[in-house]
Amino acid sequence: MADKPSRWSAQRGGSGADYDARFAAIAASGKEMHGEVEFIQRYTPATVLDAGCGTGRVAIELHNRGIEVVGTDLDASMLAQANQKAPDIEWVEADLANLELDREFDVVAMAGNVMIYLAPGTEPQTVAATARHVAPQGRLIAGFQLNGIVSLDDYDDWAAAAGLGLVERYATWDLKGFVDGNRYAVSVHQRDH
Repeated sequence: MADKPSRWSAQRGGSGADYDARFAAIAASGKEMHGEVEFIQRYTPATVLDAGCGTGRVAIELHNRGIEVVGTDLDASMLAQANQKAPDIEWVEADLANLELDREFDVVAMAGNVMIYLAPGTEPQTVAATARHVAPQGRLIAGFQLNGIVSLDDYDDWAAAAGLGLVERYATWDLKGFVDGNRYAVSVHQRDH
């Protein structure tokens, strides 16, 4: 397993409990917390891999809605928090760049800015590894900030090299249309066969 990348530590850092506390405060303010789940459900998946699941916010809500889900993350503290909240979900500690679960999913989701937290230089390998888990006609869905770390052109090229084609792109999880200059993108790539 690779060391935790410095980008990850600087941007996402803290313990699993700290991370959960931040999201609990956001939820307490009345903000909708499940936009990613609503987005994913549009594709009616029976199975979802939550790649870079953190403390399980997305995976747990998908599970609560009757979808079979597996969560994976590099950080043991995040996974411990996720497992404490939902011990009946399968949680896998793994580096996404080397992920090998020996199964495919209807949707592989990288919902929490995963692409910009990766160890520098592992982005193409991570897209290839997660794409190997996308079932035929399945989708890879990734939402991340466009802050100069990963460009959409590069991301689309990595997905194409992994056998996935772009089918939709939005500026937000609530389906706002994407235009050049947006600072965030949600990309949906599909495996055709």
